[in-house]
Amino acid sequence: MIVMQENAVKLFTDGACRGNPGAGGAGAVITDGSENVLWEGKEYLGHCTNNIAEYRALILGLKAALNHAYPDIEVYLDSELLANQINGSYKVKNENLKQLMQEVRTLLASFHSYSVRHVRRCHNAQADRLANLAIDEYKVSV
Repeated sequence: MIVMQENAVKLFTDGACRGNPGAGGAGAVITDGSENVLWEGKEYLGHCTNNIAEYRALILGLKAALNHAYPDIEVYLDSELLANQINGSYKVKNENLKQLMQEVRTLLASFHSYSVRHVRRCHNAQADRLANLAIDEYKVSV
């Protein structure tokens, strides 16, 4: 069991897909314990599945947290599948997802402490907005 530190930052991530597969986007938000935004980011992912978008959003956020040297992190995902795969309740069967899971595990191992929790979609609105914005901005620029 991992004991969380009081000063842990919170990471909210979400992947979006227009179609499945379809145009994908990733969004991530890091906040302090009082929900003040410390960092936010988004990335257009191109053609992908929803599950790949969810993994890529998490990787985006984890890399940002490491770049900002946050040692303790609480991760919040609205993808129940991803949360259960990371926590070991579900196996990762898809080969593409296995590679992404390995990257997630490597990144998580770099933190002093971490936890991963599933939250309802309504508690992940900011990351969802960023993921969709990444797709919208890409389509406007093309």
